[in-house]
Amino acid sequence: MAFKSKKSISKNTITLVAQGAHIKGDIHFQGALEIEGEVTGNIIGTDGGDSEVRILDGGSVTGELRVPVVFISGKVDGDVFASKQVELAASAVVDGNIHYTLLEVERGAQVNGNFVLEKAGATKSTITPIGEKAEENQG
Repeated sequence: MAFKSKKSISKNTITLVAQGAHIKGDIHFQGALEIEGEVTGNIIGTDGGDSEVRILDGGSVTGELRVPVVFISGKVDGDVFASKQVELAASAVVDGNIHYTLLEVERGAQVNGNFVLEKAGATKSTITPIGEKAEENQG
């Protein structure tokens, strides 16, 4: 799952948070956002479009991600909400829950949280991490 060969960046405008940059505050964007630096705040992409965020090696986000397409090879400390797709590279570290409709995980990626499958018109399904006791459904 090499991001370079499998996926092309959106043809829309690309916004870059360069290595060494640190942004404090929420980011609302349309198109593509690449993060090589540090962001402390929530990242929100337009849901109706093809917005995508890439947290690259060395990049980190402390806050929620609410973007249709999310690629992570850096670090995220917060929940991820992707209405279309999430891809985790081998170097990805996520401390939070991942809400997804399509998920791809490379061997070596670390997730300290739950995977929550989101499907339109369907009930939510939660995958409990190994070592935790699953709660029984009552209803």
